[in-house]
Amino acid sequence: MNAYLDITLRSLAVYAFMLAAIRLTGKKELSQLNTTDVVLILLISNAVQNAMVGSNTSLLGGLVAAAVLFVLNFVLKKAMFKSQWFRELLTEKPEILIHNGNLDFAMLSKLGITNEELREAIREHGVEKYKDVKLAILEADGNISIITGDEHLKQSQYKRKRKHKSLGDLN
Repeated sequence: MNAYLDITLRSLAVYAFMLAAIRLTGKKELSQLNTTDVVLILLISNAVQNAMVGSNTSLLGGLVAAAVLFVLNFVLKKAMFKSQWFRELLTEKPEILIHNGNLDFAMLSKLGITNEELREAIREHGVEKYKDVKLAILEADGNISIITGDEHLKQSQYKRKRKHKSLGDLN
């Protein structure tokens, strides 16, 4: 087989695998990268490099692999824009966490969102109590959006953090 066709097919396979792996880990992992996430990304990129280019360590081989990834990403973005079915297949859906002051405990548990995280999200937007939240949604990108129920209708967004500060962290 042609060496560059081999690189193309390998790159397509690695991209498809990585897309599926990220999709399966869920949107809450995308909201904010911490140190372990960055290390994971670096190690994965190193691990899949050889899977994409094989024994070909030439400049052209690396450029072919990169070009395939860019083209595939472009094609997938266009397909997601044009096809609702394809977009729904590849992207997460927003999840309602609070509706009219009522918490959805089953959804919070399923998504691994703690009471402290949710309280922090609503406090970030000047809301003290759950009952004052008209709608809290975990968005597809991992952020929590808050809409209050008062007459001025405040709407804000909270960048979900995975590691929280404690009073012991203040020096």
